Amino acid sequence: MIKKIALALALVLHFSAAFAADPLSAVGLWKTIDDKTGKARSLVRLTEVNGELRGSVEKLFREPGEEQNPLCDKCPDDKKDKPVIGMNILSGMKADGDHYEGGHILDPNNGKTYKCKMELDDKGKKLKVRGYIGVPMLGRTQVWLREE
Repeated sequence: MIKKIALALALVLHFSAAFAADPLSAVGLWKTIDDKTGKARSLVRLTEVNGELRGSVEKLFREPGEEQNPLCDKCPDDKKDKPVIGMNILSGMKADGDHYEGGHILDPNNGKTYKCKMELDDKGKKLKVRGYIGVPMLGRTQVWLREE
């Protein structure tokens, strides 16, 4: 009986550690914070597929009078008039240590796509996300907070 309990406990610990967020990776769930207002805007899930980091909107934090499930009416192409929740807004990011570069990020509020670079900070608890046009100097940075 004690062996069964010990085995069960070992399995629980093993699997809970396997699902814990890796602080050296941006993979996980992130709360986006608006750089102008300081308010939480959304939850974005970052995943890695074939060495490429991608991000999809899981939840939006909206005011009571705002549309709770908005469509991306300003987005181009196949994203036009599609729900923002579930939308892939980040793609093509490649890891270089605690930095990620080479990708693009979509701002569903204005439908524009920007070049993107990211950097893990505060032992993986924060992610600095910079969207820019042309060169990084011409852009904005948001700090996202790890949720997992």
